Amino acid sequence: MFEYGFLQQYWWFIVSLLGGLLVFLMFVQGGNAMIFSAGKNERQRQMIVNSTGRKWEFTFTTLVTFGGAFFASFPLFYSTSFGGAFWVWVLILITFVFQAVSYEFQTKAGNLLGKNAFRIFLTVNGCLAPLLIGTAVGTFFTGSDFTVNKEAVGDSLAPVISVWGSGWHGLEAVTDFRNLLLGLAVMFLSATLGCLYMINNIDDRELVSNIRKNLPWAAGGFVLFFVAFMTAIFLSEGYAVDASGTVFMEKYKYWHNLLQMPAVLAIFLVGVFSALYGIAKTIFKDGYRRGIWWTGAGTVFAVMALFMLAGYNGTAYYPSYSDLQSSLTISGSCSSEFTLKVMTYVSFLIPFVLAYIIYAWRSMDSKSITAEEIETTDDKY
Repeated sequence: MFEYGFLQQYWWFIVSLLGGLLVFLMFVQGGNAMIFSAGKNERQRQMIVNSTGRKWEFTFTTLVTFGGAFFASFPLFYSTSFGGAFWVWVLILITFVFQAVSYEFQTKAGNLLGKNAFRIFLTVNGCLAPLLIGTAVGTFFTGSDFTVNKEAVGDSLAPVISVWGSGWHGLEAVTDFRNLLLGLAVMFLSATLGCLYMINNIDDRELVSNIRKNLPWAAGGFVLFFVAFMTAIFLSEGYAVDASGTVFMEKYKYWHNLLQMPAVLAIFLVGVFSALYGIAKTIFKDGYRRGIWWTGAGTVFAVMALFMLAGYNGTAYYPSYSDLQSSLTISGSCSSEFTLKVMTYVSFLIPFVLAYIIYAWRSMDSKSITAEEIETTDDKY
């Protein structure tokens, strides 16, 4: 029923979609980054924590789902990146562990560190997690230092397929300014989304006013670093793959990808304009609260387009700058046809899962968070 080539392309689309959803849901991290800058007193900080606390499990679950889908559909990427660039992924996971612990224990009896210590952990997660994730994704365009030898799988003494060339094990990504540009863009985007979400979710005039004051600089940082990243990528050489599977450097490769894939160009433009519309309308129209939906949807589309630029149209989505022919492509790193077929049938359940998430979301947000609720309820973080 499904051709192998179609399944490979389909699962890159699914991974791209999950990546877009993950970045959108990092409004939780962005909201936590505002705990001390927008929360001027204990009551306001508690309202911020409870606003993001209702949704942090969605973000963490999507992160795990994204990683699981990538592992199952493109196992060679998983073994290469997670096995080689492990310091980046370990740091990301540590920040999320700090987040989970902070939500659960900051108000527990016997908390020796105090509430603010755990809130500092949440703020660190709010800044560091998006920065690290964005920097890691940047290597999809700029490359990493690894070699792949698939024949090594038959070596009974040392069946190691991928070998990382740098002792920094992924931290060397910060030496390429383009990776940092994307990391900073994602960090400021998550802060922007966090502001927009809390404006929609919190019913407190003073706190919402404080959050609105933080929105322009967060959005400005996002636009600045995102434009800088896209400009740098479009002007750089990219990792192209010819019909025989040979990887070579092509000038303006990612710009060519954007122009040669009209559907991806449309998705990218819709995403960018939708994201900017939600930001601008919230900033310039006092009392407008629905910007999160425009900017959130735009974020999903724009991030999906970035993943498609990195993997489609004869492009190595995880390139190696130390050995071009070790670069990973969609067709050269995917699972078997049988595995992808089984996964595809399972993926048909996604609409039902999304419907449940929407239902749970609406149930949680049926009432906006108020100061009175925080003072009277025991069900709070």
